[in-house]
Amino acid sequence: MKAIFLTPEQLFGSAERPDAALPLFSAVGTVAPPTDLALLTIEDDGFAFEPGGGINCYLAQDSVADRFGRLSTPGVCPSCAVRPALLLEPGEEMLLKNLRTDGSVTTAEYGLYPAAILDRSLRDLAEKNLRDHSLYDTGRQYTVRNKHHPVYRLGAKLLIVLTVGSCGANGFLTLSDGTVVSEGEQVFLELRPVRWLFDSQSRILISVQALFAGLSLSEAAAYLSSSFLRELAPGQESAIPEDAPFRLVQHDELSLIRAYVDADIPVFLHGLSGDGKSDRVRQIDPQALDIELVNETPETINGRAVYNEAKDEIIDIKPAWLIRLERLCKDGEQHILFFDELTNATKQTQSVIFKIVLERFVNNRWPLPASARIVAAGNDRSESSASHDLAEPLFGRFAHIYIHTTVENWMPWAVRSRINPFVMEFLANNDLYLRTPYTGTEGHADPRRWEMVSRALDASGNDFSLLEPIVGRDTAEAFVSFFRARQELASLGSYTDEELRRFSIARKYQLAQQCLILEKNGEAWALVRRLGPEYEAWFRYMVERKKGMTAPAPAEEAPDAAEDALSEPDHWENA
Repeated sequence: MKAIFLTPEQLFGSAERPDAALPLFSAVGTVAPPTDLALLTIEDDGFAFEPGGGINCYLAQDSVADRFGRLSTPGVCPSCAVRPALLLEPGEEMLLKNLRTDGSVTTAEYGLYPAAILDRSLRDLAEKNLRDHSLYDTGRQYTVRNKHHPVYRLGAKLLIVLTVGSCGANGFLTLSDGTVVSEGEQVFLELRPVRWLFDSQSRILISVQALFAGLSLSEAAAYLSSSFLRELAPGQESAIPEDAPFRLVQHDELSLIRAYVDADIPVFLHGLSGDGKSDRVRQIDPQALDIELVNETPETINGRAVYNEAKDEIIDIKPAWLIRLERLCKDGEQHILFFDELTNATKQTQSVIFKIVLERFVNNRWPLPASARIVAAGNDRSESSASHDLAEPLFGRFAHIYIHTTVENWMPWAVRSRINPFVMEFLANNDLYLRTPYTGTEGHADPRRWEMVSRALDASGNDFSLLEPIVGRDTAEAFVSFFRARQELASLGSYTDEELRRFSIARKYQLAQQCLILEKNGEAWALVRRLGPEYEAWFRYMVERKKGMTAPAPAEEAPDAAEDALSEPDHWENA
């Protein structure tokens, strides 16, 4: 396969050979409509493109097809876009997808290219994720104006990000969906399948649209002959070398789920309630179709059978969830079908899901969209008395990922989600409270319930009395005590030596206990040291016990004295 420019004769014919033009152009015309990428990258002097029409395009032999589809010269049309053509080798027709013939014109899809501005409903989410550095980078790139732009994934969408340059004569630009942009704005361009006109006799594909602009003729020719095909359809331009090395990649839970989804392997997410299984699916596909199986029956999954009295026959009605999934995937977009709480579904419902996962057919008659991907989730039996083990055949159809939420992997999400800072600070210093046992008699803590606490604090102006009904009394008291002690520590340095000497033993231990909450604070270590060696020894012992390791000694401390005090209980009693 080779990327080329069309010749003037292939587009228009010639005086000597008017029949040299490819026959399909007599049916579709010679005007090349632009993609949004071409509009954003062409240098418009007011005559580069016709709104709602065509755009100036380079041809071979130093010629140009202007915005009206007429033969011109570069001098008349100095700013041009590129409408690539592909010359196929024998057998490469097998790479084409979705071939359609309409009269004398055949079209096909091949490859992906940045084409149109992202749907309005997803722009705010894309902007937020990019700002928070949580927009997933696929590792791919597209070259735009000789610069490399990373390809991001937002749910089912692949996209690149461009900053609008000069908008030419008008100072603004109207894109394909009516969006008006001006210089300096950030635009998310979605990768879409490229549609080609296919002339089977000459074995040439001609892009329906002009794909890009912003390059001189020589720069465009160099790009077409180098990285264009690799970016258009990675992996198709050459065979894998026999000595190609394998890879071992360090995956987190999210990237592991995404890898199996991309490979079209059903995934099952195991984890405790509140571990964020659904949230991880939403991060991969914000438009995922979520089916809560605990509320479903075999009939609602498979569709209903209705008796048609007029025709005296039984009619199967397609289930509503499948209709919604087909709409989501109508243009070949990849979306997730998420079966939540599969372990809480009845055995009869599980058997229906098994047929769907195994055969990708619903009720043995309606196929799942080819671009639909299956993810399921469930809680462990140890957590829910209503849960069932998966039958072995169903278990064997999934790649199994075990979700374990810790403060360490929860905190980046909390930052992106703007969780209340009191919640983040407390859990960063008290990770054992991220999840507390469920008793059935009062509130308990888990990652989802801490998000509830965050919303309650934000809405109430940080009213700590709202915690107990959500996370339980013990956790709420620990929360309040932590910040009360931190507040009292603000005046630690104001005690004089005389005031400290007058404190009772109980009061000194109380002060040391407060210091323990912020043991990394240099002021806290200094105050404990002023209380005396026995309190310093107790403090060090508690820090070591809390961390399970020897705490690093502050620069000024006297370790020998501390160790002596710790080894002399009589000295403690006489203090």
